[in-house]
Amino acid sequence: MLYIFIIKGLKTDLETEGNTPYQQFYQNLSSSEISKKYLYIFFLRTYLREYENLSKCRPDTEEAIIWIGQNHADYGLLVTPRFRDGSWANDNSEIRRFRKRYWSIGHILETGLVIPNKNDVFHFKTIEEYLKFFEHVLVRNTASTYQKRIATLYSQYVQASHSPEDILLLIPEFRYGGMSSKHEYRLDFCIIDIESNNKIGFELSPWSTHGQLTGTKNKTQASINAEASSNFQREMKKHKDYFKKYGIFSLIYTDNELADISTIFSDIEKYLQPQKVASHLQLHVLSEFFNS
Repeated sequence: MLYIFIIKGLKTDLETEGNTPYQQFYQNLSSSEISKKYLYIFFLRTYLREYENLSKCRPDTEEAIIWIGQNHADYGLLVTPRFRDGSWANDNSEIRRFRKRYWSIGHILETGLVIPNKNDVFHFKTIEEYLKFFEHVLVRNTASTYQKRIATLYSQYVQASHSPEDILLLIPEFRYGGMSSKHEYRLDFCIIDIESNNKIGFELSPWSTHGQLTGTKNKTQASINAEASSNFQREMKKHKDYFKKYGIFSLIYTDNELADISTIFSDIEKYLQPQKVASHLQLHVLSEFFNS
């Protein structure tokens, strides 16, 4: 906090500069209980007035932009989007002033989704508008019945909430390679909670699309095993890469779990409410300053 740096800086000057105007100021201040009480109240009120701004966790600059969706149907979610020189980027100086919870329903209502390489934005006037777009455009294009059912449950969850704008986004089809058309992977869903630094992915992996091999009639068992091993290695590499690059740890659901989508959504639901991390008011610095 700013007041901590001011006090510690003054204390350093007193210890290193010797007899200066700061020394006289310190002696006058420390000998007056009224002055010390005033200073305490001043810092306390300043902190409380700016509490939200001072204590709010913010995404790192390089993590403040997300690209989602399939090829030729991809969109960007930024914090402070600005279109310059033919491409989208954040106004980094304004990220800390962003009013909404990062990566929440309120966030996407504030910024919308940008179109790559075009000065065009999908804006959503209401939560219902976004949820329809989420279900019938973003998730529908995946052709996954499992993702569609989870999207429906998410929409119902948001609509039933007393504070829907604070609910974190269930981000669909998070593109590993960003807006590059030659990206390697997409993650079915993920949730990013900046305040607790919690990033969790949800991958739906039915055998029919993630393991089953076709055209094996004329293949040897060795070649079948080699192909299956290669597919498995690629799938595992995907999740390790997401963790290494974005810090996203993924939960993977296979056929047994996919038979009960409501249970999977119960897992997802645990992460949809932001986890507020306490920010400690360090006014003990004042006591240390006057008692040194």
